[in-house]
Amino acid sequence: MSSSASSSTTGVLPAKSWQHFVAGGLGGMCGAIVTSPFDVVKTRLQSDLFREKHATIGFAGAGHGVNGVVVVRRPNLLWHFVETGHILRDIYREESPRALFKGLGPTLVGAIPARSINFFAYGNGKQIIANQFNHGQENSYVHLAAAACAGIVTGSATNPIWVVKTRLQLEQHNLRNCTTSSDHSKLFGGSWDMIKKIMREEGVRGFYKGLSASYLGVTEGTIQWTLYERLKRLTAKSEKGSVMEWVGMLGSAGTAKCVASLITYPHEVLRTRLRQPHVNGVVKYTGLVQTLRLVIHEEGARSLYGGLSAHLMRVIPNAAVMFFIYEAALRW
Repeated sequence: MSSSASSSTTGVLPAKSWQHFVAGGLGGMCGAIVTSPFDVVKTRLQSDLFREKHATIGFAGAGHGVNGVVVVRRPNLLWHFVETGHILRDIYREESPRALFKGLGPTLVGAIPARSINFFAYGNGKQIIANQFNHGQENSYVHLAAAACAGIVTGSATNPIWVVKTRLQLEQHNLRNCTTSSDHSKLFGGSWDMIKKIMREEGVRGFYKGLSASYLGVTEGTIQWTLYERLKRLTAKSEKGSVMEWVGMLGSAGTAKCVASLITYPHEVLRTRLRQPHVNGVVKYTGLVQTLRLVIHEEGARSLYGGLSAHLMRVIPNAAVMFFIYEAALRW
């Protein structure tokens, strides 16, 4: 991917393989901070715990039909982006501006090693796979295999962190009720308390809820990496280091993430449902297939795309920032 990653080897891994680890971590950190508010909105829209609260926003499209019959218009695609803005506003007003960054601590704790591991595994994996199985030549099959391996390794290593982050984002508190510094500390720094709660109520297995959906989501990473590599080749004709080359990389990263997300998004909703906290001590979602059937039965297939607008508003700029910093760090 970069001239800084030499083709020579030191043992099993290519020389300077650590650079992918550092560059990926820097990219993941910057992208997570910039897009954190959209991550909170996405998580809430994916969950059924906030469905009734946020569904009331949709009735703004209701109107009177013939003979005074109330007609509720089905929101169109544009409305979902407006809805995202409304939810951001409501969280800001009702729960405080800092609530827009709920779960940012676990996100950073998760994003930095997750991106480091993912970029490390992919950046070095594609070279190893190419050298061992394709005479040192890279192609789409090599990229796909490397991305799949990187996704499985990353998902397995970081799933507990994402469970804690999801639980924190699904907590709703009103800042007006917090009067002491200890209240604020509990509200915004409750990661350790959440870890103890999950361990106490669900045991170690609670930290691996949604792992099956994460493995299903490996397809997103394979599509994204393969498409990114293909699109990036189109900018290779530009002068190395030129503005057009960097613009091309940004566009390639954003486009690849957009396409991959649209194709594989339902796994995100299933994963969030599986990671939800117990309601009155009852586990509603117990497995991947059971969750899929229950969501479709109770809410319809459209609910599998709940939070898509907030997701796209987060992941596209996130991917652009992340890949830009990754590529820049490797060259630097």
